[in-house]
Amino acid sequence: MCAATDLEHRIDALADASGPVARGFYGIHVVEIASGKTIYHRNEDKLFQPASNMKLFTSALALTRLGPDYRFTTQVVREPSGDLALTGSGDPSLSGRAFPYQKDAPAQPGLAAIEQLADQIVASGVRSVDGDIAGDDRLYPWAPYAPTWTQDDALRDFGAPVSALTVNENTVSLTIHAGAQPGDDAQVTVDPPLEYFSIDNRVATVGRGVEPKIRMSRPAGSRQILLWGSLPAGGAVRESVAIDDPAYYAACALYDALLRRGVTIRGRPVARHRTTSDDYPVTLGTVVASRTSPPLEDLLQVMDKVSQNLFAELMLREVGRVTRHQGTREAGLEEMGAMLHEIGAAKDEARLEDGSGLSRGAMVTPRAITRLLVYLDASKYRDAWMSLLPVGGEDGTLSHRLCCMSDGKGIRAKTGSLSRALALSGYADSKTHGLLAFSILVNDYSAPQREVRAWIDKIAMSLLE
Repeated sequence: MCAATDLEHRIDALADASGPVARGFYGIHVVEIASGKTIYHRNEDKLFQPASNMKLFTSALALTRLGPDYRFTTQVVREPSGDLALTGSGDPSLSGRAFPYQKDAPAQPGLAAIEQLADQIVASGVRSVDGDIAGDDRLYPWAPYAPTWTQDDALRDFGAPVSALTVNENTVSLTIHAGAQPGDDAQVTVDPPLEYFSIDNRVATVGRGVEPKIRMSRPAGSRQILLWGSLPAGGAVRESVAIDDPAYYAACALYDALLRRGVTIRGRPVARHRTTSDDYPVTLGTVVASRTSPPLEDLLQVMDKVSQNLFAELMLREVGRVTRHQGTREAGLEEMGAMLHEIGAAKDEARLEDGSGLSRGAMVTPRAITRLLVYLDASKYRDAWMSLLPVGGEDGTLSHRLCCMSDGKGIRAKTGSLSRALALSGYADSKTHGLLAFSILVNDYSAPQREVRAWIDKIAMSLLE
């Protein structure tokens, strides 16, 4: 019996014993890199929600269209009108996150980049501002959400709005601290500590040993956050909230930083947006501060290792701006469609809606994913590409998966997770077949996610034999 048949039987046995996905729908495709031969397939040409496996396509698009050394430059411009404009460049790195990716690296203050720009502004000789502090995100038209993102997505950090001016990944963190005794008021601290949201806190302190029950909402069009529920005495819960208008938030942050440095400001913080139909206006004036991002490879590594949705959406728009002269989701998707044609995927192998996979309408086949994986492995970007993917049991979203199985590090793969979709696609270093490209997509299951993930992981580990 040949080795390929052995592998096929192993996967068939696991697939046929698919208790966790028995009422769901799954697709699997495995390709031997050296020969290009398919060594396992099941529903490989069917469309599935890819969840964050969509980031594989966005990463490949950014890497091949922009190059691993591409950088973003954010500037502060003193305009003839008297305004001081913080002009967004699409840079996702204006935060306290460490670059390049480091497992368990401690985060720096979320507004560290704004503080550095404020220091440069003062060092340039600015002591007063006659006009406003403007957060300018007009490089990309203001279209912060992709189709089929939900209202709950827009509240949470994973659905943060897309803006060419992004600070602290367009989120704030709320820590709710219970009182010492039942009946005491709960307290809320905000990080970064900038007054932006109005918080209506109705969280009650209850007895110890009770499970925390915290609910949160933000009325549409408001900057008010409603908190309610209960926390056991002495407990604390941390929640991440998406910022509604990143350009305005950035302006507020710079305004506050300059005031603390003794700069007098006659105006106020304002946001500058543009619609798709407007031309991008050139900002005239004197550059008084600037910041250049880490290289694209470092940004993509963080994006894929931790599965950061906002990074993916910004990369999609930047590719659209550079290649098609429109920093829009649509332009980026057009270029992604061109890339799919280049790798040999048919038009009906994917339905593209966003760069992150958060859209519930995005669809792709397992075969299209393995086409991409095989293509990138043979490209000049291979080393950079491989460095982006989480390693089994080692880092990123796989740091706590495949960790209790032998040879887990032989898997480099991108995870994906939505309420009705789980995915794992990447490479397996097989003892028998050498390097394999694989894609496992599961949709519409009813079992708990942990059980479906365990089933996926068993199939992935079987590829290492």
